[in-house]
Amino acid sequence: MATITEFEVGYCTHIGCMALKGAGMRVCKFPARAWLLEVGDKRWLWDTGYSDWFGSATRRGVFRIYRHMTPVHFSSHQALVNQLQACGLNARDLTGIILSHFHADHVAGLRDFPGVTSICSGDGWQQVRALRGFRALRQAFIPALIPPEFESSLQFIEAFPLVELPGELSPFTRGYVLPGSEGQIFLVPLPGHAPGHIGAFVQTDDSWVLLASDAAWSATSYRELRGPARLAHLVMGNPQQFYQTLQSLHTLSQCGQVTIRLCHEGDL
Repeated sequence: MATITEFEVGYCTHIGCMALKGAGMRVCKFPARAWLLEVGDKRWLWDTGYSDWFGSATRRGVFRIYRHMTPVHFSSHQALVNQLQACGLNARDLTGIILSHFHADHVAGLRDFPGVTSICSGDGWQQVRALRGFRALRQAFIPALIPPEFESSLQFIEAFPLVELPGELSPFTRGYVLPGSEGQIFLVPLPGHAPGHIGAFVQTDDSWVLLASDAAWSATSYRELRGPARLAHLVMGNPQQFYQTLQSLHTLSQCGQVTIRLCHEGDL
């Protein structure tokens, strides 16, 4: 079975009610999590969290707004590349980096892994790849974080085999098999939060795990079907789809057979 190792790669802060309606004005910590997925001798990263590249890319120009809207707390020793090295791993040991979407707090570490294949939604990449200035900021996309060679080895999940999912993953019915995962990792669209937003069902010894990325920012959100503040809709890719995805997570959680992990679940 697959194994999952979790890393916290910096965090940002924001008032709670922006992430969960009714949570109040208390300033909350939202960790940026990344995961190492392993099947046999294959290893993939799920997102990268923050990095020093984020600081340099938001120091001036329009993207300064990003760092002021969501203050970031990050030290170089927290960089995913450094945490992996402490575990005895480097870029050569990775099969690929799977990107749940292109928000800066998920892709900021890409430049620390030159030459490693990236895997993402092709539709999502096409929607953001040409964005610049305020249009990019609107999608929380910072072009300077994308390595120059990014597209040279890019793989799109839409090219992977699309199969029927096991019944215990209902209401999710179809997913893309991650090549090399021996059928233990399925990539699934989780639309709404951002263009091309995806999650992953991972079969571990204990249970199926859904890495649900930013489909919610608190477990309370999908358990009680309580979304974020309406103001948060301004930075969503598609609010209607976001709530449809939230409903799917709610249904999945009611079955009790799948563990749901969120990227930014913090102290709400």
